[in-house]
Amino acid sequence: MARDPEDLVEVDSDTPDLDGSVLLVSFDGFVDAGSAGKLVVEHLLERFEHRVIATFDVDRLIDYRSRRPIMTYSTDRWESYDAPKLEVQLLHDTAGTPFLILSGPEPDHEWELFIAAVKALMDRWGVRLVASFHGIPMGAPHTRALGVTGHGTRPELIGDHHQMPNTLQVPASIAALLEFRLGEASRDAVGFAAHVPHYLAQTAYPTAAVTLLDAVVKATGLALPDDSLRESARRAAIEIDRQVSESAEVSDVVRALERQYDTFAEAAGKPSLLSDVLEQMPTADELGDQFEQFLAEQQSPND
Repeated sequence: MARDPEDLVEVDSDTPDLDGSVLLVSFDGFVDAGSAGKLVVEHLLERFEHRVIATFDVDRLIDYRSRRPIMTYSTDRWESYDAPKLEVQLLHDTAGTPFLILSGPEPDHEWELFIAAVKALMDRWGVRLVASFHGIPMGAPHTRALGVTGHGTRPELIGDHHQMPNTLQVPASIAALLEFRLGEASRDAVGFAAHVPHYLAQTAYPTAAVTLLDAVVKATGLALPDDSLRESARRAAIEIDRQVSESAEVSDVVRALERQYDTFAEAAGKPSLLSDVLEQMPTADELGDQFEQFLAEQQSPND
């Protein structure tokens, strides 16, 4: 029996004209170093008024035993249940232009049916572009500008962002498969991955969120202020620099990462990236492990 993708989603019938709108996509559960994508979504939902216009059936899509939701127990009873939500929310940017955010836990089941449901919503609302975003860990120091890898269904959508120099095989994600299926259907979709220093991958890193939001703005044309994100990034940078300055050992680690980063940057486009300097240096993973250990030692239980 053929499955109907519309059975996966409940749609608000009171939805305005969204023809030509943009759908932003960010899922929990896949790689998101520095919580970069999550921070972007939280920033936009805090900055703009929003309402849910579509809700997916998480009972069909989520494996609860793999990612158990949180319940709160109080003294002698269960007090609350944090039910997972996979929703599309409607927002308007500072120019009044409507845009959409699809966010929540990455589906565990029925990927193809879920993507068919998203495509049906795009057709229903006249969505012109899908843009996804997240962070990936990289062997780079926090003292250098963050890079962004861009990919899309058309080269024109990517702009001047980094592209991978070779072919890779990686575990699939629902966002990647959505972009792939939209490309097969000749629909526009673009994705951005911010390069987060791998020693900061497990903590919230708002600098990466600022970088992603800037990429999204350039790709979509939406008017999305980033003032509060930049302030968070400024405070985070001060704290990281403070911790680094208080340890000669960690300062040496950062300088080594800087030399490694700069050597690779200078060698970009050359036949070989090998150099005597790199051969004399520890690997990025070794340096990152030292830095992660230091940062963990500096954190209090309340951090």
